[in-house]
Amino acid sequence: MEWIFWALPAAIIVYMIVAGLYQRRHLKTLTEEEFRSGYRKAQLIDVREQKEYDNGHILGARNIPLSQLRMRHKEIRNDQPVYMYCESGMRTVRAANVLRKKGIKDLYNLKGGFKKWNGKVKKGK
Repeated sequence: MEWIFWALPAAIIVYMIVAGLYQRRHLKTLTEEEFRSGYRKAQLIDVREQKEYDNGHILGARNIPLSQLRMRHKEIRNDQPVYMYCESGMRTVRAANVLRKKGIKDLYNLKGGFKKWNGKVKKGK
């Protein structure tokens, strides 16, 4: 029975490594400086929920929440890079998986998400 206490953490670690490798292959994570230098030539998508977006977002970002992405993916062009962000970066990974399945492949993620962003922000109401 003792092996169960070792198997579960080992399985979690293996999953995290595989997920990390998958993410790096399909979603390039950019520092704020890299993100800032390229997002004006790309589609800038905020995948947070509407309420989060309304409270403040990166200037020029469109809001397509992860919860609506499967239905609204056609709003995103597949011939231009897609720069995405969420609050911390976790939802962006899931959003990238959805978009890759829809044929959108040039995907970028803001390292640390919106909470680490120091650039221009449009404040909410």
